[in-house]
Amino acid sequence: MVMKTVYVGMSGGVDSSVAAMLLLEQGYRVVGVYMKNWSRDLPGMKCPWAEDLADAKRVAVKLGIDFLVWDFEEAYHDKVVDYMLDEFRRGNTPNPDVMCNQEIKFKLFYEKAMAAGADFIATGHYARVEREIPLFEEHIFRRGKYGATEPRNDGREGAFREQRVFSLPALLRATDENKDQTYFLYRISEEALAHTLFPIGGMMKPDVKKLAKERGLHNAYKKESMGVCFVGEVGMKDFLKEYIDIQPGEIREIESNRVLGYHEGAVFYTIGQRHGLYISGGLPYYVVKKDVANNIVYVSKNLNSDELWTDELRLRDILLRQFDGDFLRDGVAFARRYGESAPHTSVVTSGSPQKVPSELPSHEIQVRLRHRAPLIPVKFDGEVLHFDEKIKRPASGQSAVLYDGEICLGGGIIA
Repeated sequence: MVMKTVYVGMSGGVDSSVAAMLLLEQGYRVVGVYMKNWSRDLPGMKCPWAEDLADAKRVAVKLGIDFLVWDFEEAYHDKVVDYMLDEFRRGNTPNPDVMCNQEIKFKLFYEKAMAAGADFIATGHYARVEREIPLFEEHIFRRGKYGATEPRNDGREGAFREQRVFSLPALLRATDENKDQTYFLYRISEEALAHTLFPIGGMMKPDVKKLAKERGLHNAYKKESMGVCFVGEVGMKDFLKEYIDIQPGEIREIESNRVLGYHEGAVFYTIGQRHGLYISGGLPYYVVKKDVANNIVYVSKNLNSDELWTDELRLRDILLRQFDGDFLRDGVAFARRYGESAPHTSVVTSGSPQKVPSELPSHEIQVRLRHRAPLIPVKFDGEVLHFDEKIKRPASGQSAVLYDGEICLGGGIIA
């Protein structure tokens, strides 16, 4: 049996370290790769890339695996940082981790690993991949001689279900629901997903840490980074101040247009935000609208303001996964087709509306509007999410990720 080669993205944290260790124990040839995406220090904050690299290399030495450093810093700046800054300038609140996964980890890293001879790539993400998807077809039958079943055109006798299996990858939620990261992974391509392993996706986080400690990994209880991708613990406001020309502006009450105070810059505020307004007296104010062009933030005390609540959300840059032209439901693909011309691919875009299934709104699916947010029942017509009840309006620029049970169907950017 030929040993398969896996290139593992190792960040220096416990999750990717355990992922590499498990793959090695499963008999893979493992090559560790540290992706150097960002190395610039910011005022008052030293970038931790050198320490992370040292941690990743130390684990690789302990495991006895080859270790490489790939410099993606230029691409990261062009594809992730510039995207994030452009979105903020437009008044949106982007999610750079989604773009980092799409453009760096599961595109640039994937392509370079494949070119180097890898059979798979792997990361320490909490997610799962299912490569064999059951698809049931209904066949009409009539009872023939001696009780045999034969095909029948009118369909009045009955039906039986025949199972076919397709080797198209499905992205599934992690076993540890609290750590599930499919929200950040929904935009990765089918090609990359087909060659990706998530070794810890079926584990609970405490078990990952425990296993790392038992195997003697020095970073078993290393603190997790909570910053912007690989930038580290720097706050978003401090980061933006380095790249965007920020000007103070007015905070106005939307009902009266009165000036109530002043802000540091409209780009820092999101719809529904209550803290950080520094407006004293009475009930709290909430951000209900931003005029980025004129640098004005509008607020209201009215929690029932139409600006805060909505029963529909329009999406842009939509990516939906399909399975031989069928959308999955409860782990089984729909037997309904939505067009004979539907391609044998997993991704359709908002630029091809004829490929979006018109019957999808009649089936209940769920949407997640931020990481770790509860799943909400929703109907989707290919462009707009329709809710049975009004929801708190999320920030434009964030992702809305669709699910059918444990299966991630894709999603889009909130317009």
